[in-house]
This record gives sequence, structure tokens and C-alpha cells, in this order.
Amino acid sequence: MTRRKLGILISGRGSNMASLVEAARAEDCPYEVALVASDKPEAPGLAWADTQGIATFAQSPKGMPKAEYEARIDAALREAGVEAIALAGYMRLLSDDFVHAWRGRIVNIHPSLLPKYKGLDTHQRALDAGDALAGCSVHIVTEELDGGELLGQVEVPVLPGDTADSLATRVLAEEHRLYPRVVAEWLNR
Repeated sequence: MTRRKLGILISGRGSNMASLVEAARAEDCPYEVALVASDKPEAPGLAWADTQGIATFAQSPKGMPKAEYEARIDAALREAGVEAIALAGYMRLLSDDFVHAWRGRIVNIHPSLLPKYKGLDTHQRALDAGDALAGCSVHIVTEELDGGELLGQVEVPVLPGDTADSLATRVLAEEHRLYPRVVAEWLNR
């Protein structure tokens, strides 16, 4: 089996990136992680990826035009032979040009049951609305924020006394199970 080369973009600790890396160790996984890239050179996830022997790339966008920053990330991904991209806590909006260049080859994990609560503060918004269920979604990235085709979701019950942090912790545990499975299915289709 020829494994597809996956690039992962992160901005922080990279826990979803780590779940993808761990899943890639299985012989029947359809992807290998070819590069972990970040907009934050100090991101803890980069150091973890490095300890796992995975190539890393970091470029701070500070002081440069967005197009130049994205051109550098794009060049690093292409140089690594990346065929598909997984966003894993990457906290920058991608430009329409970048999304267009990778059309249909970028996925994202989002901590809500899309189409509900696109953007930030999803757990608090679910609590404020009195929702009985929260969860996470994996979707194709398009020019519309958190608006592409849904590839998978997991519901997480909202418990009495939940805070945004307690709900986020339970949702993140489900993200770690959902993302590797959905990425594998997506790359096999």
C-alpha cells in the first residue's frame, strides 16, 4: 500500500496532531505524516513532532504580508511531498488563494457540532444556549469559515455543572478518536 503524505498545521501543543501521528504508526494507516508546520516557532507541538522524527517547519507571520507567509508554508509542504493537509489547532484563517491551491485536500477538526458555533468560543456558546449536546466535527476546508463538507461528527453530552473547560476536555478526548479515523477514511475514498 502506498501511503499518502500528510502535512499537519498547528499553532500550539498539537494534541490532535499527536493523535494523527500515533494513528499513522499502524501498518494499515493510509497516510504518513510528512511535515508538521506552525505559525508559532515556539509551539510545543513542534518540539514533540521533532522527538518523533517528523520533519518540522515554523514561520512566524509577524511583519510579513499574508501572501508571503502562506507562500513559505506552501513551499515547505510541497517540498515535503505533502498531498493533503490536516489542520490541528491551527489558529490562523487561510486565505482564499491558499485554500484554492489545495482545493479539496485540506481538512479541519472543529470543536462543535457544525453548522452550529463556527469560529471561536464554541463550548461557552453551547453552554450559553442551553444545549444538551456539544461535540466535534471534521470538515473539508473551503473559503467559508468552518463551512465545508462534513466528513464526521461525534456528540458529547453537556453535563449538569459543566464549564467551558470541563466540556472542552471531554470534547477534546473525542476529537483525538474521531480525527485519525476520519482522515484515514477521507484519504481512502
